[in-house]
Amino acid sequence: MTAWCADPYADAVRAGSGPLFLRRPDGWLLPLEVERWCAAADPADMTVLARCRGPVIDIGCGPGRLVSALAALGHVALGVDVSPAAVTRTRRTGGAALCRSVFDRLPGEGRWGTALLVDGNVGIGGDPVALLARVAEVVSPGGRLLVEAAPADVDERVEVRVDDGRGRLGSLFPWARVGVPALLRHARESGWAVTEQWGAEGREFVALGRW
Repeated sequence: MTAWCADPYADAVRAGSGPLFLRRPDGWLLPLEVERWCAAADPADMTVLARCRGPVIDIGCGPGRLVSALAALGHVALGVDVSPAAVTRTRRTGGAALCRSVFDRLPGEGRWGTALLVDGNVGIGGDPVALLARVAEVVSPGGRLLVEAAPADVDERVEVRVDDGRGRLGSLFPWARVGVPALLRHARESGWAVTEQWGAEGREFVALGRW
C-alpha cells in the first residue's frame, strides 16, 4: 500500500490538516477527516475504546489518536500502519506503532484481545472478507473486532487515489466501502459473530466476536 506513503497523505499527516480526499476514477471524491484523525480521541471514539478488552491492535492506526488514548487508559496497545509519517506521528504522541501492513506477519499474532478497524479501515486491501479473515488470525480465541462502517448502505470495491484537492495525486490502490448491512454479511462469511451494533456522533460501529 505504497499509496499511503505518497506525498499528499504524508504531508497532510505531518501538517495535521487537509484537505485530503479519496478519488475514484469517475471523479467522485470522499473527504478524509485528517483534522479529526490528528486530534485527540472524541466522544464517538471513546465508545469504541470503552469496549476494548485485553491488549489492543489498531489496524491502520493513522496518526495514532486511538493508540495514544488506549495507552493513557492503561491498555497495552499497538498501532500498525503502512505510512511512515503516520507511524512517526503516533510515536510522537506517546503511542507504540509499527510500519507494516496487516497482511504481513505481526507481533503477537493470535494473542490480541481486541482489534480495531475504524475510520474506514475495513476498506484496506479492497476485499473486506479477506481482511476480516486475516484479522481473525491476529486476535486471540474469544477475541473481538470493533469495526466502523460507512454511514450509508453501500458495498463497493474500487480503485482510488489520494487527492489533496490542489492537483496532487497518489498512485492507484484498491479500497472498499461497506455500510452496516454489508459489513454484517461479510463478517458472517468470514467466520465472525456479530455481538453488538451502535451509533455515536453520526458514526456507525459493529462489534464482532470469535469463538
